[in-house]
Amino acid sequence: MQVAVFDTYVKKKDGGYLHFDIIVTKETSFDDVLIYGNTYLQSKRGEGLIVSRKDCRFCHITEIIPRWETHIRQKGYYIHELEGCH
Repeated sequence: MQVAVFDTYVKKKDGGYLHFDIIVTKETSFDDVLIYGNTYLQSKRGEGLIVSRKDCRFCHITEIIPRWETHIRQKGYYIHELEGCH
């Protein structure tokens, strides 16, 4: 299965950034990608941050890896945390 990777940077209130990838099936609408990103932020931070259209960009299509597959089948998406998310 092929998936789409969306590179996402959200500015935190302290001026830093949360950088993460939103990984979804390639058929997923961009509106759903934004919903998934906001669901992740609500569960992770609770700071009132939102993923807007300017924060999230399509990056590339790639083959799914097992680590992502279970999450995508259950939730529709996988979040790959990169910078500022821990």
